Amino acid sequence: MDLYAALTFWLLVIVFTAWGVHHLWSGLIKPRVVNSVLLPGTLVAQLGYVLGLLLSGNSVQNAKLMGDDERGAPEADTPEQPRLPIIGPILVGLLPLVACAGCLYLVAHFWGAGVLGPRGPQDPLLSVTQTLPMSGPGFWNLLRHSITLVEGVVTAILQSDLPNWPTALFLYLAVCLTVRMAPFADNRRGTIGAIFLAALIIAIVASLVPAARDVVLSSWPILSFAVGMLLFLLLVSLVVAGTVGLIRILATNR
Repeated sequence: MDLYAALTFWLLVIVFTAWGVHHLWSGLIKPRVVNSVLLPGTLVAQLGYVLGLLLSGNSVQNAKLMGDDERGAPEADTPEQPRLPIIGPILVGLLPLVACAGCLYLVAHFWGAGVLGPRGPQDPLLSVTQTLPMSGPGFWNLLRHSITLVEGVVTAILQSDLPNWPTALFLYLAVCLTVRMAPFADNRRGTIGAIFLAALIIAIVASLVPAARDVVLSSWPILSFAVGMLLFLLLVSLVVAGTVGLIRILATNR
């Protein structure tokens, strides 16, 4: 069960970190520009969102990739009361994550070799723990490993052939897909509930079908890369936001 508890934890880290990155970017740049840059990821997430609404028995009207307001966020007219009160929001929250994760796996398979490449078990990109710490030293060790993970992602990017178009395309799509794993504004509770439910279902299936555990382990490098990429984007965004805020404070206090 340690593996699935760790899976739940890292998925929550991905969702909340993506949410934080998108929020910081929207505060530094016009939200409409941010959503325009993230359009490929928005398309994938919106398709998953609409599919979740349809599978939960809701009708979808006026679905848009970019709204007409200044935020330019994806929109879809949905009923206030879902037909499936509990399962519906969870399904709607789950499918955008599954869609973005599936597309990230595909783009990594086709264009990510220049960044990910063949990596051994000691590579920093595989360093996200598969067991959660249960002590103070374990917690600090987890933080140190997270920094090592970010370092590994940055090193892999710098050592890749960036002028090569497949590598550049992979990095762009990876940013779009990971940041778009942020929960939709009207279904954040459903997204969090979906993570817990999905991890529980995977754990039950893996207890019955041992091959399911191998599938989880085989996806761990992509999970690690997504965590490392988002943590790196969050750190850079915080530094930029702090610098901009400091400049504004100094400029107004002359």
